Amino acid sequence: MPHPRHVFVFVARVGSLRPNSPILSSMLETHAAAAADAAIVTAHRRAMFADMGRTQNSVLDAMSRNFEPWVTRMMVEGKYFGWITRDGDRPVASAGIMVLDWPPHPLDTEGEHRGYLLNVFVDPEFRRRGLAHELVDRCLAEARRRRLRVVALHTSEAGRPIYEAFGFRPTSEMLYVEPVEG
Repeated sequence: MPHPRHVFVFVARVGSLRPNSPILSSMLETHAAAAADAAIVTAHRRAMFADMGRTQNSVLDAMSRNFEPWVTRMMVEGKYFGWITRDGDRPVASAGIMVLDWPPHPLDTEGEHRGYLLNVFVDPEFRRRGLAHELVDRCLAEARRRRLRVVALHTSEAGRPIYEAFGFRPTSEMLYVEPVEG
C-alpha cells in the first residue's frame, strides 16, 4: 500500500541553522548542482519515489523523461537550487529547493515567494550518516539567503524526523489530482 503523503511547512528563524557543517566537507564532497547535473538530480528523484514504493516503473520512467528538461530549465532560470554529495565520482545524495511565486500570506505578510524543498535522496549505502540533514540544512540556508520565510515539502514517514528536527510542522493542506485518462 502506498505511503501517505505528508505536507510540512517551515517558517525560517534567521540564524537558527548552520549553513555548512563539517560532516559533508570532511568525508564527502558536496557541490551546488548545475544544469549539467540534471541527469543526476533526475536519477535521484526517480530512486526516491521508487524507494517509497509510490508507483510503477513505467510511470517513473515517464516522470523522469519529463523532469530532466524541466529541472534543467528551472536551474537555468534560477528557480531551482540544489546540492549533490559525491563519494569520489559517485553521486550519493542530493536535495533541492524551488522558488515559487506565492501571494502575501499570514505566515509571510510581505513576501511574494515561497520555497519548496524537494528531491531529498540519499543512496541506501550512505544513509544514517547525516547526509540528508546536511543537505536540508544547505537548502534552508539558501532559502534564508533568498529571504524565503516559508518553505513547504512533502515527506515520507522515514523523512519526517529529519524535517521535524528543523522545525517543519504538519499543515492542513489538501491535494486534488485530476484523473489521467488512459
